[in-house]
Amino acid sequence: MQSAGPAASQAESSPVSWLGVMTGTSMDGIDVCLINCENDDPSRPRLLDFASTPMPPALVKRLQALQTMGSFGEGPGAGQAAHQDPLDAAAQAGLELAQAIGQAVVQMQARHPGQRIAAVGVHGQTVRHRPERGYSLQLLHAPTVAEQTGLPVVYDFRNRDIAAGGQGAPLVPAFHAALLSGKKPAALLNLGGLANLSLVNPDEVLGFDTGPGNTLLDAWAHEQTGQALDLDGRLAASGEVHPGLLKACLSDPYFAAPAPKSTGRDAFHLGWLAAKAQAAGLSLAALPPEDVQRTLVALTAQTIAQQCPPGFQRLYVCGGGVHNPVLMTALSEALPAVSIEKTEALGWPTQAIEAAAFAWLARACLRQEPGNRPSVTGARGPRILGSICPA
Repeated sequence: MQSAGPAASQAESSPVSWLGVMTGTSMDGIDVCLINCENDDPSRPRLLDFASTPMPPALVKRLQALQTMGSFGEGPGAGQAAHQDPLDAAAQAGLELAQAIGQAVVQMQARHPGQRIAAVGVHGQTVRHRPERGYSLQLLHAPTVAEQTGLPVVYDFRNRDIAAGGQGAPLVPAFHAALLSGKKPAALLNLGGLANLSLVNPDEVLGFDTGPGNTLLDAWAHEQTGQALDLDGRLAASGEVHPGLLKACLSDPYFAAPAPKSTGRDAFHLGWLAAKAQAAGLSLAALPPEDVQRTLVALTAQTIAQQCPPGFQRLYVCGGGVHNPVLMTALSEALPAVSIEKTEALGWPTQAIEAAAFAWLARACLRQEPGNRPSVTGARGPRILGSICPA
């Protein structure tokens, strides 16, 4: 019998690993994370590698259009998408996203030629999150990812939980609980496009979306400056909070609603902001752009603080918002009694957490283990999450 050779022997003896891919609400990159679980224990996830590649700008623009009702020809600002078959536009965007994800995964595979990778978990790009209507829609063409990578693809993580009466989100608190093992009670905040908060007690895990994280900040900065985001919070730093606009935004019933709850970019966007301003007798066009930006920073920080229950002295933060010093300062001021640290203190890069979570959830799916936490989503019970596209 012919020897398989050193490379094959190394692959056979190496622990099984799992890939996760996340693009997130902000769509600032394709994040790819490679993990395994120490001693095959899911409560001990271990980071092996992480990389992020930019998303094609034209694809980002199409996906952002599809996230608004206007993209379906239902309002101003629909642009070219309003004149295109919306089903075709969504399918084409999902296909192009899958091709870009496949390339990013192949690059990661090339960095670890001897690694046994069991599967890749891909969240897909959310364009509608409507659990109250019984669905959440993430664009992706999983067979394309499987063809490009040669790996099984686990995707569509949210809809089984929704079918069981849950919100389908957030799904990451179970993974966050694994990261915080030994540090309970503690909380972990993802400051992505939307902000979600995981609350890990010794005997319970809770979590929910608090509302906008960076999504309004990025959208307003792009409209005013042409840049994708407010780099280093410079626009916000030059402005002041507008009390009337902040009060109008804080009046949204979502913030006072009890958990379980989840939301999406289709709920918090510049049209929402303009409507809140108009209801308060304000015109966004008449306000200094930097004041609007600073007010949106206050909105994100205050809605997180108001929904963080007492009893948590430690808060670990991940996501793109950690790079905005104005936002981080506002969060510290809103939570003066809480010690706030980035997730690097846990040994995990701030940008790697969400992608790693979907690698972890892919592992659970292939092992027929529940991935949701009914205490978080409100589902009727534990469910195995995800659909599988074989290699």
